[in-house]
Amino acid sequence: MNSEGARLHSLVDLDDAELERQLLKAGNLYPTQSRSGRELFDANGNLPLSAEEKDEMIAAVEQKFSEIFDVMRIDRNDPNSTDTPFRLARMWINELFAGRYSAAPKITVFPNRRQVGEIVISKGIKVMSVCSHHWQPISGTCAIGYIPRDKVIGLSKFTRIVEWFSRRGQIQEELGEQIADFLVEILDPVAVGVVIDSKHYCMIARGVEAHDSSSMVTSVMRGELATNPALRTEFLQLIAQQ
Repeated sequence: MNSEGARLHSLVDLDDAELERQLLKAGNLYPTQSRSGRELFDANGNLPLSAEEKDEMIAAVEQKFSEIFDVMRIDRNDPNSTDTPFRLARMWINELFAGRYSAAPKITVFPNRRQVGEIVISKGIKVMSVCSHHWQPISGTCAIGYIPRDKVIGLSKFTRIVEWFSRRGQIQEELGEQIADFLVEILDPVAVGVVIDSKHYCMIARGVEAHDSSSMVTSVMRGELATNPALRTEFLQLIAQQ
């Protein structure tokens, strides 16, 4: 085995933390543009693409998945695997990573005519995302609360916002921050809070193989929810109620 082969073999045996340390130590730098000269951006970033661009991407990803099947010795004469590279490519581009390639949902804001000053809460919002470390599912729920200033939005828009940010490669901590930042930008609220409770299959299906009841809870508090302990307690108690 040559030195490069020995190095690759040794990296396979490392756990995640040690692998990251070794790559950083080696000073590995990655390109910021694709081979075709197109911009590369963060897994949880966004760059809207046209339908034609997405079709082109699906075709290219299908080809790469076909190569992976060859490497992994999966026979596509098996009828259960024949079209799997195409199904995988379409799933990643049009479904699991859809938030990377689509424009922000249209959010209509309304005037806060009655000067509502109490906390408004939407909870039980579905979170379906993908861990950017291992590309395993993140599945759970999100609760959002805000105190309006001059603007309010329809209840369904919270679901659309969460879905847009979730359908990307994510870590849960950053997902909550992105949702909160977006709400602050469009609403300028007195306060906003985002709480996410999700299962991470990168921890359940692999690695430590935690029990499938294991979950991760993160919270992001802005405005008065960050500075007023009594208000924050009220919000957390309300979202905990069944």
